[in-house]
Amino acid sequence: MPSPAPPPQEDRPSSLPSRRRRSVKAELLLALMPTLTVLLVLAFVESVARQRLLFASLASSAFLIYLDPEHEMNNVRRLVISQIGAALLGWLSHELLGPGYLSAGIAMLLAIGAMVVFDLMHPPAVSTALSFGLRAAEEESLALFTTAVLVTAILVVLQRALMRVARRFR
Repeated sequence: MPSPAPPPQEDRPSSLPSRRRRSVKAELLLALMPTLTVLLVLAFVESVARQRLLFASLASSAFLIYLDPEHEMNNVRRLVISQIGAALLGWLSHELLGPGYLSAGIAMLLAIGAMVVFDLMHPPAVSTALSFGLRAAEEESLALFTTAVLVTAILVVLQRALMRVARRFR
């Protein structure tokens, strides 16, 4: 009699460890800081400018930080350089080509290429390039976005500090 087939494996390369699950209480606690930070950033943006869509990718960044705060893709350096670089590429593409799909598509391709070449992968930055390419506003939007990215970077630092404190109490 043939032996039973082994259970199916995930479609995940063996070099990538799976995310460690925490208790529901711990997961909700980790989600609290990114949620509050994104809401505060959106309130700040709303009070200064009406450019909500330019900041949508930061919500994805915050969620990734919550999901796996220790993953290298979510470190402060990658987050800041990728997001601000993508915003600059989107803004420049918009300035050179005008608003539209061509500008957005080129900005997106340049952002992906730059992240690959410089090994600074942070997927939400692709949406940033797209947003700025489609509808880059004045230079003030770029400065406001940079401020929002820095606030999000502070989230990463706070999240890591919280993780250290949580480990000490275990």
